[in-house]
Amino acid sequence: MLDLKTLSLFLLLTLPFSISYADGHKNLTAEDIKAMADELSNWGRWGDDDEKGALNLITPQKRIEAAALVKEGISISLARDVLKTIAPDNPRPFMHTMVGMGPQWNSDNFSVSYHGFAHSHIDALCHYIHQGRMYNGFSSDFVSKEGAAKLDVRNMKEGIFTRGVLIDATKFKGVKYLEPGTALFPEDLDSWEEMVGVKIKSGDAVILYTGRWARRDDLGPWPGGAGGLYASCARWLKERDIAVIGSDAGSDVSPSGVEGVSSPIHMMMLYVMGVPILDCLELERLAEKCDELNRYDFLLTVAPIPVEGGTGSPLNPIATF
Repeated sequence: MLDLKTLSLFLLLTLPFSISYADGHKNLTAEDIKAMADELSNWGRWGDDDEKGALNLITPQKRIEAAALVKEGISISLARDVLKTIAPDNPRPFMHTMVGMGPQWNSDNFSVSYHGFAHSHIDALCHYIHQGRMYNGFSSDFVSKEGAAKLDVRNMKEGIFTRGVLIDATKFKGVKYLEPGTALFPEDLDSWEEMVGVKIKSGDAVILYTGRWARRDDLGPWPGGAGGLYASCARWLKERDIAVIGSDAGSDVSPSGVEGVSSPIHMMMLYVMGVPILDCLELERLAEKCDELNRYDFLLTVAPIPVEGGTGSPLNPIATF
């Protein structure tokens, strides 16, 4: 006869596995966010002086495994063409000025204030400050008008080369695009993994498609608000031990649904877990190719500009199948 401990283990291993979430994961408070920050912290995990954060999870073996994902030799850009005109979501447009035109050489100048909702970019870990601290406990005093002396974008100079996994929220929600304020919860992420048969693993880059640019094309630009991840998804992402997160908006659902906390996913990723964020990607073609090939993982390559003190970088990420 099986004892209770053995019977429990037997049931765990043989019965269909599902996770039951309490209703509280949809109604978090600022105090809950504070507790999650302590629970999910990666501070000190790779040493007290570490500035790479979760990129440490992209090991040489992880890169080799990611390279093996290339089967068809098809590459797709995940960058939005730069926006040069002022709009409600683009108050500081990309500036492109010609500084030389012939007779032999053409040359030009680029200027961009890339953080925000207009330009595809990466957030370095120094981008977020909470109560005078950045990731791994570095003081905000390391940031001056010359830039960030710690956690700057140069910590990504070797590039990001890892397995990317698309989560297409429009597909499993059955909509063309998520409306601003539409929140995704941990059970939604579980459902996506089950639906497409892909398990997100340690060192992966999670790419969330919300249809933000399709909505903009249909309805025009708007100043803020987006569909995205509710704060409780941070625990789910920590359990998967992801290295990078990205979206066609800002990853956070906006408004956040947590009173007094404006961007809890940004806080949990950049400040707590040390996970860099890819913002404002263009993912329509990626979603179409994933559907066409019936595969939702790919090699993701990201190469930020190594600016001393930089809080991030505009960029052109590439997905290769």
